[in-house]
Amino acid sequence: MHRPLVITEDRDLLDDLVRIAAAAGAQLDVAHVPAHARPFWNLAPLVVVGGDLADALAATAPPPRDRVLLVAREADDPESWRRCVAVGAQAVVTLPAEERRLVDEFADAMEPEPRAGTVLCVIGGRGGVGASVLASCLALRASHDRLRTLLVDADPLSGGIDALLGHEDAAGARWGDLVAREGRVGSAALQAALPAFGDLSVLSFHRGEVHPTPAQAMRSVLEAGHRGFDVVVVDLPRHLDPAAAEALGRASSTFLVTAADVRGVLAATQVLAEARRHTSDVRAVIRPGVLDDDVVARSLGIPAAGHLPDQPRLTATLNRGELPRLGPRTVLGALCTILLRDALPAG
Repeated sequence: MHRPLVITEDRDLLDDLVRIAAAAGAQLDVAHVPAHARPFWNLAPLVVVGGDLADALAATAPPPRDRVLLVAREADDPESWRRCVAVGAQAVVTLPAEERRLVDEFADAMEPEPRAGTVLCVIGGRGGVGASVLASCLALRASHDRLRTLLVDADPLSGGIDALLGHEDAAGARWGDLVAREGRVGSAALQAALPAFGDLSVLSFHRGEVHPTPAQAMRSVLEAGHRGFDVVVVDLPRHLDPAAAEALGRASSTFLVTAADVRGVLAATQVLAEARRHTSDVRAVIRPGVLDDDVVARSLGIPAAGHLPDQPRLTATLNRGELPRLGPRTVLGALCTILLRDALPAG
């Protein structure tokens, strides 16, 4: 993998840039004269030009490219903007004021090719309808299809979605570990930190004292998931906190699991009203009951995405720490296949 390129002869500036790059987990290629930068110019994922060599670099007429930054020490210096245009840079970054931005730029440069993962949310219309089970099965089905999948537990009171999967003792980071660190989360670092089972990575909560997840932490995780995964499935609480609202706002589709009875529909209507404040694409997944599926869908005013039949052996399977069979010929596997096919981009 190619490294970011720094072009400067200023030793103090170079020391700062090496330190900032290290904070992002990046190593640098360095050119002390513009001619030495030529072999790296088109290959580097990011080029950072010191103001001291900007005019000399512009004189070599480097070919246009994306992701070139000019680093300056003084804000709003007209000479910096002139040099920025001369070298074909997209922006001027002022140090030390914009050091955090430069850390993020270096971290982005070290990311693998982004995957543009699709975020799907699952929420229960009332307690006990199986929303967490559906979220887990969707994630498992996607990973079985060789899609790199991230399953995110957004309900701190759920007992941990890793326990539902029978992997509560798996080594790896939980929400508390991520919230403790500030700033951006890299997709590669997130994958390396989380418990993983084949193509499925799982982010759950620690057992014990409950701490709410800040919206910024959810935002960072979902941005990393968008860059590094094909599918991100978020298991939401029914009472939406800021983190859950953040996830809903980023979801391409949300599945509302609804019981087909009067109380189930009334409860789901209230959950739906809250969800619609943050997202527009909500689809019903209907559990069996006394009402027909089309009656439930019409009552809610949203399309029915699928029917989730009772699975008498599912609870016993999960309690044994085993995962359900999700082959395309099983009822649950077929439902997940349909939901993913309809929610994910074609191809």
